[in-house]
Amino acid sequence: MLLRRMLFMLGAVLVVVLALAAYKGYSIYQQVQTFSAPQPAISIDAATAEQRPWQSRIPAIGTLIAFQGVDLTVEVGGTVQKVLFTSGENVGFEQPLIQMNSDVEQANLATAQADLGLARVEYERGRSLINRQSISKSEFDRLAASLQKADASVAQLQAQLAKKRILAPFAGTIGIRQVDVGDFLASGTTIATLQDLSKLYVDFFLPEQAVPKLAIAERVRFRVAAYPGEVFEGEISAINPKVENTTRNVQVRAMLANPENKLLPGMFANIEVLLPGDEQVVVVPETAINFTLYGNSVYLINEKKDESDQVIKDENGQAELSVERRFVETGERREGQVIISKGLQAGERVVSAGQLKLDNGAHVSIANAPAKPSDE
Repeated sequence: MLLRRMLFMLGAVLVVVLALAAYKGYSIYQQVQTFSAPQPAISIDAATAEQRPWQSRIPAIGTLIAFQGVDLTVEVGGTVQKVLFTSGENVGFEQPLIQMNSDVEQANLATAQADLGLARVEYERGRSLINRQSISKSEFDRLAASLQKADASVAQLQAQLAKKRILAPFAGTIGIRQVDVGDFLASGTTIATLQDLSKLYVDFFLPEQAVPKLAIAERVRFRVAAYPGEVFEGEISAINPKVENTTRNVQVRAMLANPENKLLPGMFANIEVLLPGDEQVVVVPETAINFTLYGNSVYLINEKKDESDQVIKDENGQAELSVERRFVETGERREGQVIISKGLQAGERVVSAGQLKLDNGAHVSIANAPAKPSDE
């Protein structure tokens, strides 16, 4: 009886062990089938390397400067009698701007002019007498010197009187006035700023390596933050004949017209110097490049082929695609495009999005365009 019970228990244990072994074996079989099944294609975006004309450009940043611009100041002290301009208006050459009190100078000028008249009369009388030898030569020389001195005194006072009237040194737009009637102005006091906005300069710096590529009259394009959708053009008008010792940069100045006075001095400009001549280059989207410390690379899209060099097709009759990692040399980047100077030819297709999921030989499908059919 005891033996029969033990045999029954052993049989039950054996059945349980066999059931567990069968379940485990079935699980392993399913996993093997899963890993051995072909992996689904990885969805990517593709772009074709294109050959196109490319005009080389040198980027820089700069600042707009007025063609002519000064802060108007007074040369001699005095009290403001009249303000003859309105803030922000356009003024002409030698247009009066400020009249200062000049009563004292005018009185001194009247005295000097009276002395000049007397000196001239005495000189004319002496000239008639010297011809008749009625006065000595030294006395006539004294009369001539007195006339010159009186004439110089009048000229000096006229110059001082002119400094009491501030005139515009050139035509332009005057800024917000800094003085009012009745203010006493010391020498050097600023009245307002005057800017000629008909033309503008843009000053910028370039590394010394760019000097051989620069020339007078080369075209320059730039953008400013105030008008993000507009591109302004000018041309190089001057190149500094000295390289800065601290930065090893050379200063360049370009000139541009400003007919609508849209641009103002002091604005920040993003600049591109347009170098002459176009060259044919191969370009791809910048997103297609994998930038690493070990070098830049792209994933080249190829059609899969079997051992007999025949294109492998999927169930829809389309060629199956795979990728190959290829290292390339890149050049200038602009507007989302990058030059491929070595490693890629025009017409080859590369992955432009989805590279993080890829490795050499990965099976891919193009999401942004139908797959390229194979040649029969």
